[in-house]
Amino acid sequence: MLRPKLPTMPQPTGLVTPPAAPGQPAPTAPTPAPTSRAVVQLTPGTALALVGAGTAVVLVVGAVLVSLLLAVAVAGASVAVCAVVLRSLLRAEIKHR
Repeated sequence: MLRPKLPTMPQPTGLVTPPAAPGQPAPTAPTPAPTSRAVVQLTPGTALALVGAGTAVVLVVGAVLVSLLLAVAVAGASVAVCAVVLRSLLRAEIKHR
């Protein structure tokens, strides 16, 4: 019924080496240049700074989360108080009728 259309193989677009002529050695692939990586060295001062920064981040995130939890708790308590007050007002209204 519906068959997927397979793409045809395109011609290579990268570096193509021609085939070696008889009697000549085959060309070798160029060797990549060595890359130098920057080595990070932790001195006691930078390690202490990282620990201090990590502690500060944990304390700030903890304070934000605790304040959000407290805000939710206060909002829930106020909604519960409003519900109790409304229920007592409705009961008082029904008794007077």
